[in-house]
Amino acid sequence: MRLLQYSETGRFTLTKDFIGDDRIPPYAILSHTWGPDNEEITFEDIVNGTSEIKPGYEKIRFCGEQARQDGLLYFWIDTCCINKSNDAELSRSINSMFRWYRNAKRCYVYLSDVSRCSVGGHHKCTPRLWELDFRKSRWFTRGWTLQELLAPASVEFFSREHKRLGDKISFMTQICEITNIPHIALQGYPLSQFSVEERLRWIQHRQTKLEEDKVYSLLGIFDVYILPIYGEGLASAHARLLDEFHKMQKCIKDLRLSDPRDDKKRIEDTKGGLLEDLYNWILENSEFRQWRNDQESSLLWIKGDPGKGKTMLLCGVINELEKSKAKSILLSYFFCQATDSRINYATAVLRGLIYLLVDQQPSLISHIRTKYDQAGKTLFEDANAWVALSEIFTNILQDPSLDYVYLIVDALDECVADLPKLMKFIVQTSSISPRIKWIVSSRNWPNIEKALNTTIQKLRLCLGLNEKSVSAAVAAFIQFKVKWLATRNKYRNDTQEAIQQHLTLNANGTFLWVALVCQELSNIPGWKARQKLISFPPGLNTLYKRMLDQIMDSEDSELCKSILAVVSVVYRPIMLDELMTFAMSRILRRDVYNLRAPGISIDQVKQPNPDPLAAVRYSCLYWIDHLLDSNTRGNSNDDLKDSGSVHKFLCQSFLYWFEALSLMRSLANGVVMIIKLEDWVQANESPNLYAFVHDTKRFALYSRSVIEQTPLQAYCSALVFAPEKSIVRTTFEKCIPPWIQQKPTVVSQSDDQMLPHTLIISNDWVVDEGVNILWLPSNYRTTVFAIRRGFVVLAQSLKLPLSTNFTYDQINYALTHRLTPQKQKTGRHVVLNTPQRKRLIEWVTASRENRETQCMRDRCIAVIEAKGYSTKY
Repeated sequence: MRLLQYSETGRFTLTKDFIGDDRIPPYAILSHTWGPDNEEITFEDIVNGTSEIKPGYEKIRFCGEQARQDGLLYFWIDTCCINKSNDAELSRSINSMFRWYRNAKRCYVYLSDVSRCSVGGHHKCTPRLWELDFRKSRWFTRGWTLQELLAPASVEFFSREHKRLGDKISFMTQICEITNIPHIALQGYPLSQFSVEERLRWIQHRQTKLEEDKVYSLLGIFDVYILPIYGEGLASAHARLLDEFHKMQKCIKDLRLSDPRDDKKRIEDTKGGLLEDLYNWILENSEFRQWRNDQESSLLWIKGDPGKGKTMLLCGVINELEKSKAKSILLSYFFCQATDSRINYATAVLRGLIYLLVDQQPSLISHIRTKYDQAGKTLFEDANAWVALSEIFTNILQDPSLDYVYLIVDALDECVADLPKLMKFIVQTSSISPRIKWIVSSRNWPNIEKALNTTIQKLRLCLGLNEKSVSAAVAAFIQFKVKWLATRNKYRNDTQEAIQQHLTLNANGTFLWVALVCQELSNIPGWKARQKLISFPPGLNTLYKRMLDQIMDSEDSELCKSILAVVSVVYRPIMLDELMTFAMSRILRRDVYNLRAPGISIDQVKQPNPDPLAAVRYSCLYWIDHLLDSNTRGNSNDDLKDSGSVHKFLCQSFLYWFEALSLMRSLANGVVMIIKLEDWVQANESPNLYAFVHDTKRFALYSRSVIEQTPLQAYCSALVFAPEKSIVRTTFEKCIPPWIQQKPTVVSQSDDQMLPHTLIISNDWVVDEGVNILWLPSNYRTTVFAIRRGFVVLAQSLKLPLSTNFTYDQINYALTHRLTPQKQKTGRHVVLNTPQRKRLIEWVTASRENRETQCMRDRCIAVIEAKGYSTKY
C-alpha cells in the first residue's frame, strides 16, 4: 500500500510501498466516482510530476488539504496510488481494498454532482436543492462505492465546492432509503451476520465499467480472496466468488469447537450477571495500564485463589476492550473449564482463539486453508492437530494486515491436557511483535509461574496484593445480590441490613462464597433468612464441608452420593438423561434417526425431537475412557476378556455405535477411542477380543471418511469394501443391503496399506460411453480413475489444478471447468457428460492397466451397480 503526502515543495509525492511488517501510518482515504480515464491522475502522473495539468488533480488537492486539516499527514486515492500496469499489485490491491477503507482514520466522499450553491448565481445555500441532488448522486449507483460506504467507521460527504454536507451517521435515514441497506450494516455490524442473498441485493442495481468488477467489488464484503481474471465474464466471476465463500464457511464450521462468546455469556448468566463495579478497579491498576500502553509489556498474568473473581474480572476486561478498541484491532479470548471436555485442553484453546480471529477478519482464513484444503476437518482433530494449529496461529499473528491483537485465556489451571505446550506457545508468541498482547489468568500454581517466567515481557497482577480493590468489588457484589434477594423474597429492611452485614463480615474477599450463600438463601422466606444465614460458616473450605455433611445426613444420601460419584469422574458436565442411562446397547440400533436412504449426507440430517441419542451421547463418547480408568484399579479385568462385556458389545453394536458417532459429528473421537482400546487389550490374554479390536481399528481408519459424510454407509460401502476376511465384515455381513448383489473380493492388506478413501459418484453424472469417476487411494495420494468397459483405468494425464493431493472441492472444480487434455500417442479419449449432454471434462487415459487399478476393479463395479449404473458396455 502506497500513500500520498505533501513534499517540502508543496507538491504531492508517493511514499514507499508498505509491505510485510511495515507499520502503516494513520491516513485518510478518498471515495469518488471516476471521470473519463484521460482526466484522472494516474500512478505514472504522480511519478513523472505531470498530475497538475489534469482535471482530476482537484480531487487530490481536496483530499490532501482536508486530511491536513484533520491532522493526518497521509492520504490514499485509488486512481494514483496503485500501479495498474503491475498485474500482481493490481490483484493484491483489489483484494485489499475493503481492508484499506476499513482501516482509514477518515473517509472523504467527494460528490462532484452535488453543489451547495443555487443555480441562480447568488451563491446562497439552498438545502432543499442539494439534498435532492444528494439522493440522485451518481456515487450511490457505482459498484465500488458500496464497500467504500460500508467499510470505514468515519464517512464524510463533501460537495464539489469542498463543503462538508454531513456524515454517514447524520445521513443514516437518507442512505438507508437510497441503498436499501439496513442501518445496522452502516453502523459497523459484522457483515458476516447478513445472508448471502441480502449482501448480493446491495450491489444489484449498481453498475461498474467492467462487468467482472461488479463481483470483485464484493470481495471485501464477503471477505474472500479470488484472483481477478478480467475477461472471464460476470457469471464466471460470480460462481468463483460463491464457491470460495462456501469453502471458507465450511472451513470455519469445521474449525469451530465452541464459540467463546457463547461460553462467556453462559458464565456471566450462571454467575448472575456482570457488574461494572466488579472489574472497574483493574482499569486503573498500574500493571494493567502498563500492559495496555507499554510496547515492551506483552503478557499480563492475573493470579489468585479460587473464588476471587478472576473469570468475571476478565469478562469485564473483555467488555472494556471491545468498547474502546479501534475497528482494526482484533480481540480473541477463551475460557478453560476442567469439567467440560470441549474446552479443557490446549488444542481447544488454539481452535477457539483462531475461530474468533477469523470470524472478525475472515481473510486470515488463508493461513488455515493452505493445510485445510488438503486435510479437511481432520486437520483440527488428529494426532498432529496441535502442531498444525500452532503453526497456523503463529502465521496468523505474523500477518502484515494485522493491527493490534488482544488475546485472553482464562483459567490456565483448568487446561487439563497439554498445559505445558500451551504456556510455551503463549510465551513464544508474546515476543513475536509488540502488537500482540496476551492476558492469562490462573491460580497461583508454581508450574505456571515457572513457565511464564521464561519471558522478560511478563507483568504479574496478584489479586492477593490488591486486596483492597478486590474487597471493594466483593462489597459491591454483596450489595447487588442482597438487593436481588430482598426483592425476590420480600425482606424487611432490618433483615436486608442484617444479611448484608453478615455477608460482608464473612466473605473474606471471596466472590464464590457470597454466590453460594446467596444461592442457598434464594428459596428461603424472609422470616427464616436470618436463622439460615448464621448456619453458613465463613470461608470456602468450611462451607463445602458443611454442604457435604448435610448430604450425608439427608434421606436421599445414597442417591446424592451416587450422583456425586458420577459427577466426580465424568469428563464433561452431563444431562440428567445421560446420568440415567447405563446401557448403550438398549438404545443404539441401525438407522436410529430413520433416515432410510443410505446416501443421505450428514449435512442433510436433521436431529429428531426428541433425540433418541440424547441419553447416550456421553456414553458413546467416553465409555472406553471410563473402562480403562476403572481397569487401572483392577475392577474391569473380566470386561476385557474374550466373550466379556466389551467383546459382546462390539460384536453386537459396533456399527450402530459408529453410526451414532457419525450422527453426533464425533466419529474422530471414536477412532481415537478404538486405538486406545487396542493399546490396552492384551493379545496374549484375550486373543479373540484383541483381533476384533484390531480389525475395528483398521475398519475405522479405512472407512472413516465415508461414514463421516454419510452415516448409513457404515452398512453399505464401508462393509462392501472391507477385506473379505475382515472380522467386522463377517460379523456384520447380514447388514449389507440386499440390493448389493455382487460383492467384491477384497484382498486383505497390511496396516500401512489400509488407507482411507472416498468414492465420488454423483447422481448428476451419467455414464457416457462407459465413463465414470472414482477417487481411490494410491500411495497416500488421491487419484482420479475412469471406469470403462468394466475396467478401472488410471487417468494418468488428467490436468487438475493446485496439487496432486486432490480434495473433493478440487475434483468438483475440475469437473465443472473445461480442461485441455494432454495428448498421448497411445491411449483412449474419454469424455464425461451431464444428463443434458453438456461436456464437463475430457482427458486421455493410458491403454495399459497397472497392478493397483486391476486389483480395485471388483470393488468399483459393485458400487457403480449399487448406484444404479450399468457396467455392461
